[in-house]
Amino acid sequence: MKNEITVKEKRNIKINKQELIRVLKFLAFSCTAGIIQFGTFTLLNEVARLSYWPSYLIGLVLSVVYNFTLNRRFTFKSANNVPLAMSLILLYYAIFTPLSTLWGDALTDKAGWNEYIVLAGTMVINFVTEFLFSRFVVFKNSINSRNSSEKVALEKEESGEKDGRNV
Repeated sequence: MKNEITVKEKRNIKINKQELIRVLKFLAFSCTAGIIQFGTFTLLNEVARLSYWPSYLIGLVLSVVYNFTLNRRFTFKSANNVPLAMSLILLYYAIFTPLSTLWGDALTDKAGWNEYIVLAGTMVINFVTEFLFSRFVVFKNSINSRNSSEKVALEKEESGEKDGRNV
């Protein structure tokens, strides 16, 4: 008997590769968003001398908008309803932000932990939980739909079809 890979196994390998690429893209965009968040936090914490929580919240908001935009377009390639997808991300942050702000404030101001260690740990927790929420809730049914909708638009354009009517 030969060790032949079945069609189903080939499909599973392809899906696993796509998922690994998706995780790596999300990681790359999250790292750049993390730079935005960390830089903003540092400026506000060190230069403006704001306490942990406002520095954290402002940096978080800037990184979330950036990260959502790039991940929707390039990681999940979603043509999903943007207001709906953003609302779901806001729902995630409506839970994550108060919790992370409270534990960050408690660990830094009350327990005396270093702000940057707390921020780094919080960013790791945010990365893992946001990826899972984005992948399995926000973009669950619309992954790669951007490619599909672009393909349909191109086919319509090439066939001379405009607004559902042949020209």
